[in-house]
Amino acid sequence: MQERYRPLRPIGQGGFGKTFFAVDEKSDLHLPCAIKQFSFPNQDPESYNTAARLFRQEALRLKQLGQHPQIPQLLSDFEEDGRLYLVQEFIEGQTLTQLLRQNGIFNHIEIWKLLQDLLPVLHFIHQKSIVHRDIKPSNIISRIGDGKPVLIDFGVAKLVADTALVRTGTIIGSPEYMAPEQTRGKAIAASDLFSLGVTCIHLMTGVTPWDMYDMTKDYWGWRDFLPTNISGNSLSVPPQQARLGKILDKLLQHSVSQRYQSAEQVLQDLIIPDIAISKKTAIVKSQITPTPAVSAPVRPNLLAKIMPWIVKPTGDSLISAVGVDYTNLQHLLAAKKWKEADWETWVVLSQALGKRTKGYIHPNEIEGLPCADLGTINGLWVKYSGGQFGYTVQKQIYDGVDGDYGQFCDRVGWLTYNPHNASEYLIFRLNAPLGHLPSRIWVTGLKWWRHTEVMGNRLKECEVYSTKL
Repeated sequence: MQERYRPLRPIGQGGFGKTFFAVDEKSDLHLPCAIKQFSFPNQDPESYNTAARLFRQEALRLKQLGQHPQIPQLLSDFEEDGRLYLVQEFIEGQTLTQLLRQNGIFNHIEIWKLLQDLLPVLHFIHQKSIVHRDIKPSNIISRIGDGKPVLIDFGVAKLVADTALVRTGTIIGSPEYMAPEQTRGKAIAASDLFSLGVTCIHLMTGVTPWDMYDMTKDYWGWRDFLPTNISGNSLSVPPQQARLGKILDKLLQHSVSQRYQSAEQVLQDLIIPDIAISKKTAIVKSQITPTPAVSAPVRPNLLAKIMPWIVKPTGDSLISAVGVDYTNLQHLLAAKKWKEADWETWVVLSQALGKRTKGYIHPNEIEGLPCADLGTINGLWVKYSGGQFGYTVQKQIYDGVDGDYGQFCDRVGWLTYNPHNASEYLIFRLNAPLGHLPSRIWVTGLKWWRHTEVMGNRLKECEVYSTKL
């Protein structure tokens, strides 16, 4: 495809088309990717041209969304042989549907963690006025390595809806997970939250959503299918389970006005005292009497620990000579999310060098890194690690061992070779050895080990010496 992408095997099929695992043959290491194919053979030429135009517009909008470590990057979109294609970053891992089949139902701690990890992603996209529209277990991948949930099929439902790739009257999304207003053609941020709630109760019970909802009583009877009853009203239920039950009940409200309005509201209820979630919400099998939650004041430092986009760090000069946005790196470092920040550093280095995002970098390419961008990246790492991490820190260590790369690796806690999985040796904690981060996960080439020397030379050329922005 496009004399670049080679499909290797199908990995999914639905009403919209097919998904293939493929490789990018023009990348240095034949990087894997996922290709989504949309076909509509019975459409007349005029409708097809309109669909293709709108498709490209929406794809461009998704590309401009920005970077998020839990959203696959949209790499390309194109038209070929009467079909439309999206090329996305391939995420290695298992969907939550696969994990449910393999390991059985999720416990309340796993659901709590899922909400904490996924709600910031929803907050991120909703702030950009984008609604996913098809949140369900099979569209969430537990990524190999860090186990973070990654939201896939991002924007696909919106693309299909806007480009008329399905017949009039066809519902866009998965009906059993959809909010009532979405089935009537109106999808809003709260619709994604409803779908997330349905996803959670399915993972906790293993029962299909249709079988847990009593249409005659307008009641979600998900507690009836739990191995151990979780009720917000039972004194025998541990407090965290009771809180989780209340949060899920509010996510599942059919009335939009009684439901959470934003991912931020849900996260606040996940971290504030239990009294902040309405005590008056009574769940009775015969009826539901919803009561709006009363949110107590939230301490910003607590919220920032799990959602860095809410409490934004200030006072940093995020300067770029080539228009790179360093906001996400700033937020991740401020929240002490070292692993995510390390990956984001790879992203921004690629962007600053004019390469494809997360394209591998040869050491000699660092010589072209703009000084302003190098100063910003280094300054953020040094500032938010308190001088523990950063390129200038690594340079001082490298100079201190007279450029001996083996001794340098020993000092910073790195291996002298590149293992298949960098997580085998990297430590994403502040008590890691001095200069341990940022890592070298981006480097490639026969003389990859020269990256520290070249980076040090570039720091000197750019006169990047200070340890703070």
